[in-house]
Amino acid sequence: MAVDVGTVRVGLAASDPDGTMAFPAGTVQRGADAVAQVAAIVAERGATSVFVGLPKTLAGGEGASAADARAFAQELAEHTDAAIRLVDERFSTSTATGAMRAAGRSAKQQRSVIDQAAAVVILESALDVDRHGNLSTVTLEVARKGNDD
Repeated sequence: MAVDVGTVRVGLAASDPDGTMAFPAGTVQRGADAVAQVAAIVAERGATSVFVGLPKTLAGGEGASAADARAFAQELAEHTDAAIRLVDERFSTSTATGAMRAAGRSAKQQRSVIDQAAAVVILESALDVDRHGNLSTVTLEVARKGNDD
């Protein structure tokens, strides 16, 4: 699965069991129980890995959004047995927006599903990296607190 952490919504994407294709898997409203809701969906789907998008700047730095995504990923790691990995998502939303615009969706029509579409882009990227055997060099595993992982 993949998670696109936003300030208003959290977009989710899932893959088929073989990890060959990604598809939208829902949106969770951001709030006090958002992590618990995402953890429940991860468990319901039997996901073993979750890729959380890390929004870096074009220069590769991290700002407030990246700190928020890291905090969300850390909390999610505490609520699920799935491996949680951070993955650079610099262009996921713009890629998803362009694809939706090309498909004829207006900005207003995109609003409710753009987070899911961005999560699909994140997951497709992570699955591609995994197929090439570069997962550990391109993503960062989030260690659970109190664990030496």
